[in-house]
Amino acid sequence: MKTNKQKAINTIYFSIVGNALLAIAKGVTGIFGNSYALIADAIESTTDVFSSILVLFGLKYATKPADENHPYGHGRAEPLITFAVVGFLVFSATIIAYESIQNLQTPQVAPEKFTLVVLAIIVIIKELFYRMVAKKSNETKSSSLKADAWHHRSDAITSLMAFIGISIAIYMGEGYEKADDWAALFASGFIIYNAYLIFRPALGEIMDEHLYEDLVAEIRTVSMGVDGVVDTEKCLVRKAGLSFHVDLHLIVNGAISVLEGHEIAHRLKDELLNKLPEINNVLIHIEPHKVEKSEDRRPKSEDQSQYRDGRVKSKE
Repeated sequence: MKTNKQKAINTIYFSIVGNALLAIAKGVTGIFGNSYALIADAIESTTDVFSSILVLFGLKYATKPADENHPYGHGRAEPLITFAVVGFLVFSATIIAYESIQNLQTPQVAPEKFTLVVLAIIVIIKELFYRMVAKKSNETKSSSLKADAWHHRSDAITSLMAFIGISIAIYMGEGYEKADDWAALFASGFIIYNAYLIFRPALGEIMDEHLYEDLVAEIRTVSMGVDGVVDTEKCLVRKAGLSFHVDLHLIVNGAISVLEGHEIAHRLKDELLNKLPEINNVLIHIEPHKVEKSEDRRPKSEDQSQYRDGRVKSKE
């Protein structure tokens, strides 16, 4: 069975080769078909090639095992690479917008009809690329792979805008020759918007933002199935590359020995790492389950609910 690292790296190789071939096809068609929208599309695909190469090196580094200088591994390199990929997106969108504005100020000739056939094929191919890479990003929990997937989606949108612009320029006739350039300009704005959508979760990852409620719920479910576990309190999750680090407060019987509590914690850690392979490490803090006094008897759920999400409720 392939590891997440192997899946991610193989997917990036696929992106590099696919983007390179499409960039050549777009550039040649745009030059001979007199379409700046296609040439702009080719520019974006070329930047996609370089950004995919950057993602490849980043993934290889981010998945290196922990060492003496990096006891938590090298996973934080991945969101940094994602930031660089976003930079490539913004750079390519800026170039496309600038050239489109320049072309709008000069006389233009309508593109050739055969460019529409090429664009239709490219839109379909790039959308398929997006779906495949997005699926792999979900499987591997890779933010940089998700960014690469959105590169394919933005490329498909750019090509679709070019298709619409060229269609207007060709079939509406004289006076609509610049529709091709307007399409490229509109596509650049869409690329900037997608760049933000990629940037935001990567920023949350680097800032240890709480974004993983589903994983927390799974951790609590698995924990309650381990013998000796009374309940769980705080559960904090941090993402590092393709894996997660967990800090968990575990409630055990307050009357047992330190050794027994230690053994329960180890059983729980082994169970979590076995049932949830996306977790890289679990740090468990033991909390004793206190027997409530009769004069201050409260339901267990009320007493512990203040901790469940790592947030302490204020007392009245």
